[in-house]
Amino acid sequence: MKKMLIIFASLILLLAACSGENNSSEDGGAVASEDLFITIATGGTSGVYYPIGGALSNLIEANLGFDTSVQATGASVENVNLLDTNRAELAITMADTVLQAYEGSGAFDGETPKSDLRGLTALYPNFVQLVTTADTGINSVEDLRGKRVGVGAPNSGVELNARIILEAHGMSYDDINEDYLSYSEAVDQIKNGMVDAAFVTSGVPNATVIDLSTTHTAKIVPIEGAAMEYLEENYPFFSANVIPAGAYDNDKEIPTASITNLLLVNHQLSEEVVYDMTKAIFENIEAVHGSHNAAKNISLDTVDVGMPIPFHPGAEKYFKEVGALD
Repeated sequence: MKKMLIIFASLILLLAACSGENNSSEDGGAVASEDLFITIATGGTSGVYYPIGGALSNLIEANLGFDTSVQATGASVENVNLLDTNRAELAITMADTVLQAYEGSGAFDGETPKSDLRGLTALYPNFVQLVTTADTGINSVEDLRGKRVGVGAPNSGVELNARIILEAHGMSYDDINEDYLSYSEAVDQIKNGMVDAAFVTSGVPNATVIDLSTTHTAKIVPIEGAAMEYLEENYPFFSANVIPAGAYDNDKEIPTASITNLLLVNHQLSEEVVYDMTKAIFENIEAVHGSHNAAKNISLDTVDVGMPIPFHPGAEKYFKEVGALD
């Protein structure tokens, strides 16, 4: 009887070892099982990340059967940290934040570089939108001197952009009265006359800017010329772009800077799981396109645009199969 128990125990250990072998990924982490729970880190509920995260959540549940949760967050910097501490499986971030985290620079200066960050796909461009109203007299970034400016939540992607945009114009927070507000909070304060302008880095159109234009003559301040050249030379994640005519109440295109938004994936997920998620997303991309106008730019043609870090092996495998990557 004792011998039988020893044999039985050995079989259990052998099965457990085999299971452990199947739960390792090429990236060195643990593979999720069929009952994997996917947390998707997004941004504020009034932004673009949140509805896109909701569309991804529905799509993954419907096609792969995983339980999912969409988490409203402070966006890029927080999302990178959620991935890094294994509190999220997917996260939407801006490329500048990702590069800084990967290198240990900027907002992550002094920290160990987060070299385990992995990309699933590039999404769509975020436009830097410096929002004000006609009665403030603000027509350029230089006109922000001495003004009350919403610069984004502390260490958010918006706030990082605000610092860099000011730098490109020879300015810093010493030249303005900065207010660390999310862009929805900042726009509310513009309505109340408590803030003069706000940095809104998001897809176009942004719901808070549309809302402002229902009660005020809203306008977007251009970013162009020497400042744009400075950005492209010193911060290559920026590109010169335009907000299309008619996006808000603008009759003409508005020149500004844009940054690619990325979908990152936890490096510990297996190649198989990430391959299946990537395939499910792009074979049902219409569901993501329908979540927001900005999401209509998500395409197999642009999966690597602005991606400053390696792809997860599962995503890379799918993209090579369909010819999106060499």
